[in-house]
Amino acid sequence: MARDYYGILGVESNATDQEIKKAYRKLARKYHPDVNPGDEEAAEKFREASLAQEVLLDPQKRQVVDMGSDPMEQQAGGGGFGGGGFGGGGLGDIFAEFFGGGGGQGRGPRSRVQPGNDALLRTSITLEEAYAGMRKTVTVDTAVLCDRCSGSGSASKAKPVTCTGCGGAGEIQEVQRSFLGNVMTSRPCPQCQGFGEVITDPCNHCGGDGRVKKRRDITVNIPAGIGDGMRIRMADQGEVGHGGGPAGDLYVEVHTQKHPIFERDADDLHVSVRVPMVDAALGTSFPVEHLDGESLEIDIEPGTQPGEAIVLDGKGMPRLRTDGHGKLYAHVDVLVPTDLDKKTKELLEQIRDKREESSKVHSADDNDGEGFFDRLRDRFRR
Repeated sequence: MARDYYGILGVESNATDQEIKKAYRKLARKYHPDVNPGDEEAAEKFREASLAQEVLLDPQKRQVVDMGSDPMEQQAGGGGFGGGGFGGGGLGDIFAEFFGGGGGQGRGPRSRVQPGNDALLRTSITLEEAYAGMRKTVTVDTAVLCDRCSGSGSASKAKPVTCTGCGGAGEIQEVQRSFLGNVMTSRPCPQCQGFGEVITDPCNHCGGDGRVKKRRDITVNIPAGIGDGMRIRMADQGEVGHGGGPAGDLYVEVHTQKHPIFERDADDLHVSVRVPMVDAALGTSFPVEHLDGESLEIDIEPGTQPGEAIVLDGKGMPRLRTDGHGKLYAHVDVLVPTDLDKKTKELLEQIRDKREESSKVHSADDNDGEGFFDRLRDRFRR
C-alpha cells in the first residue's frame, strides 16, 4: 500500500513547496533524535517526515504519488529508507535543508561563462521632448568585456586547466558520521570556486573575471508620445556576464518633467486659460503656444461660462501605438474684476439694470431640465 506522504506532513495535496518545507521543519524540530534521545518512535516519525519531504519536493516523484503509487517502492530493491530509497543525493539535500550543510552527490562544475544581468537606468525629459520624440544620449556604468583578455580572464588568453584540487568536478566530497550512519556531503572546491578549472595567469586588468566596470554613452531612441514611467528595452546593452558571457538587457525608464502650462492625461492635454469677464461675455480669441512651437488660436464664444472647456481635436499628445493625436482641453477661468473705478462701476450698474436680472438660488430644474449635479457630472466626464 502506498504511503500517504501528504498525511505524514499534514499538508493538503495542493500544498506549495514552501508549505511542505515549513511542515517538515515543524516535525523535524519535534521528532529529531537529538531532541528525543533513545525514543525509537520519535526517530521513526523523523525518518518518515524526512522521506515525505524528499518525495514531495521532487516533481517526478510527487507525480507518482498523485497517481496513487509509491515512488520509493518502485526503485531498485524495493527502495525503502534504509536501502536506495532516497536515490541520488536526496539525503544530503535533507541535511542541507535542516542543518544548512552541503548537498548530496556532486552536481558537476559550474560553467565559467555566465549570462549577464539586466540593468536599469532612469532619465528625465521635458513634455516637449515627449511630444516630439527624440534621440537622447545617456551615460551608464556597467560591466563590459575586458578588452585586454577579450573575456577569457587569462593574460595570455590561454585556456583554463583542470583544477588539481577537485579533478575538474568543481566540488569536494566529504564523508560525515551522523546518527543515521555515514553521510556523503559536498561543497564547492575552494581552489577553483566550483568551476572545475583554474586560470593559471589571470588578467591583471579584470582579475580573471573577464569583464570590467566601465562608463559609456548610449543613444536611446525615445518615441513620440511616450508615457511617464515607461521603459525602453535595449537588448544586449546590460551587464556582460562572468567569463565574458552574453550581456543582459538595459532598460531605460523615462520620466516626464512637470510642464509650467500643460498637464497631460494619457493622450490628452489640458491647459487653463484666464478670460476677463467682458471677453467671456462678448467673445474673443487669443494665441497659445503649443508644445511643438505652433501658435494655436483659442476662440472664446460669446457667453462662455466659467469652467467650460474648449476642445481642440488632434492637438493632444501623439498616440504611441496608433496613428493620430489626443485632444487639447482649454479650461476657461473667467476673471471677475474686484478693483473698479467709478466709471467702470457705473457702466456695470447700467448693464445690470438693462438686463433685469438678480441673484437667486439656483434651482435643480433650471437650464432646460438639466440639474446642477447632472451638469457637474457631465463636466467631469469631458
